[in-house]
Amino acid sequence: MKINHALAMALSALSAGILISCVKPADETKTPNLDSQKVAQDSAEPKSSEGSAINDSDGTGKVVAVDISAETEKTYLTHVANDIVIPAYAEAAKQSDMLHDLAQKHCQKAPVSGDELQALRDQWLVLAQAWASAEMINFGPATASMSNLYINYYPDERGLIHKGVADLITANPKLTAEQLTNESAIVQGVPGLEEVLYANDSLDAGQCAYIISASSALSTRLKDIEKNWQQNSTDLLAIDKTAESDQGLNQWFNSLLSLLETMKTNAIEQPLGLSGKAKGHLPAATAGQSRAIINAKLAILNQALTDPVLTAILGSNNENDVADNLSTALADTTTLLAQMPEDLATADKATQQELFDHLTSVTRLIKRQLIPALGLRVGFNSNDGD
Repeated sequence: MKINHALAMALSALSAGILISCVKPADETKTPNLDSQKVAQDSAEPKSSEGSAINDSDGTGKVVAVDISAETEKTYLTHVANDIVIPAYAEAAKQSDMLHDLAQKHCQKAPVSGDELQALRDQWLVLAQAWASAEMINFGPATASMSNLYINYYPDERGLIHKGVADLITANPKLTAEQLTNESAIVQGVPGLEEVLYANDSLDAGQCAYIISASSALSTRLKDIEKNWQQNSTDLLAIDKTAESDQGLNQWFNSLLSLLETMKTNAIEQPLGLSGKAKGHLPAATAGQSRAIINAKLAILNQALTDPVLTAILGSNNENDVADNLSTALADTTTLLAQMPEDLATADKATQQELFDHLTSVTRLIKRQLIPALGLRVGFNSNDGD
């Protein structure tokens, strides 16, 4: 089963423009090497003089950087860790546990179909949305250990998951969670569970064993990431360094920007063929639930970017309308998305383009208004998405 996985995964990774190792990820309970956090490194600067005017390249005038004290920055970053980041991972782990418990309940006797299969599918979608929210945190233990790839191997441009999971189940009809953790990322996590649950009208004993094991292994991985954040949030967000630099703020906002740009490119523009030949696939394509995944990502962006603590910081300077502009743009995008079909591929091309344009507008606001207003700069790792 594992003979061709490394080659297959590398080929798919290269087609997505990234280089991925197929070895078992590092232990998430260990503190990740902060030197590998490129955005933090390259964006971190000594604290600049506040109140300086920065030209807004949107042509709407100048954005004036707000005055953020070291103590205010420390309070905000602590709030981000405790009230946004850690709960996001905790929720994903909780939903994976619930899928595991449901699978154990319904899979006592195979085959599983009808209402019981639908209940498993419904819980998978809740789990997939929970991970979509946590995935917006584009740094820390999940990415440092490459666990994010084992949780969500996306985009699978060569269709490796379909065959890989089927072959794994055939070779290991009584698969355990321990055995699965030593397999390739291609056959693990949210996409593997989606494949088994949605590509089959009923589940046999081997498929049931896979769902039970995959949900258990996923829960373990997510809980390890959550625990790491609980233990190391001060280091991960440089909360103790706010007097010397804006490293933590740069890390956080460039993470959100990077994932937004990646999402609108890999999950909207390319699979829908908005700027050329279609490439890859929409998220949750097998389930036909791409809207739910994009909506979950928008929801966590909205939570982070219209957060009352952040809004209060931005509101300390009445010369900027950054908070209002972001709130309006996110609300407009969410409203448009709610009017689209569950499978975004079935929407008309004009509406698909409108969604992409809305996301581009949010990207520009973050790059050209929010980040300058906070006295930060766009990290070099961010895609040129506008």
